[in-house]
Amino acid sequence: MITAAMVKELRERTGAGMMDCKKMLKEADGDMEKAIVLLREKGIAKAAKKSDRIAAEGLVLGFISEDKKVGAIVEVNSETDFVAQNEEFRSFVESVAKQVAEKNPADVESLLEEESIDEAGKKVSDVLIEKIAKIGEKLSIRRFVRFETTDGLIEKYIHGNGKIAVLVNQKGGNQECAKDVCMQIAAAKPEFIESKDVPASRLDKEMEILKAQAMNEGKPEAIAEKIVQGRIGKFYQEICLVEQEFIKNPEEKIKDVLAKNNAQIIEFARFEKGEGIEKKEENFAEEVMKQIK
Repeated sequence: MITAAMVKELRERTGAGMMDCKKMLKEADGDMEKAIVLLREKGIAKAAKKSDRIAAEGLVLGFISEDKKVGAIVEVNSETDFVAQNEEFRSFVESVAKQVAEKNPADVESLLEEESIDEAGKKVSDVLIEKIAKIGEKLSIRRFVRFETTDGLIEKYIHGNGKIAVLVNQKGGNQECAKDVCMQIAAAKPEFIESKDVPASRLDKEMEILKAQAMNEGKPEAIAEKIVQGRIGKFYQEICLVEQEFIKNPEEKIKDVLAKNNAQIIEFARFEKGEGIEKKEENFAEEVMKQIK
């Protein structure tokens, strides 16, 4: 006989719905462990059906150790923004970020094969499958970045309740300076720390464009080349962190803020939810016309 207590226990252990738990317990003749296996298999089936859907929503969140020596940011995608507002989904993403920080996996595939720090005996992939089965959407751990330091501090900044996440490895300075730099990166989207970090190919291409612009303005080639040297500074200011104007005080550059705080940025990462993922555009008018025809 399947009791309410058995259904409750199975639900608590798997997070699956009440009716699914009752049904699987009946199929398993009341065997709790067999019912868990059946539910997992059901979750895998659900995940497979959703594998062709595009998950471009979700959250980017992070975790920093108490001593500020280790930190990580992670992007976990869902199909709809509605799921991103789900507290259980948010808690799962935070757990993944903590797992990355504490266990230091080599890549997403390695992360999925690790034992979950929150659910002993289960792989991270098992927990993910259970969330897919319970939430009813395709979910995927897309990427992560982890920084560690011995002589500096790691800081993070989460913007828009999980739309942008920034991670910074700072040597010297203090936490307030690191937080200001994180907010700068979130707002101004630098690609490199300083000009020497810009690849030569990227610089050559930009100089070609600037030279063509000057010559299209009617300037002779010799003059155009001098104009390029003057304009390349603007290019650096856009893509190099230390050359950017400080968002809190545009009269200062980030390199001035760092110098004032005796700080140096060793590395940084900026994740924006769904960036680079092609979203399927739904044309409802076109769909209706197809149905009419």
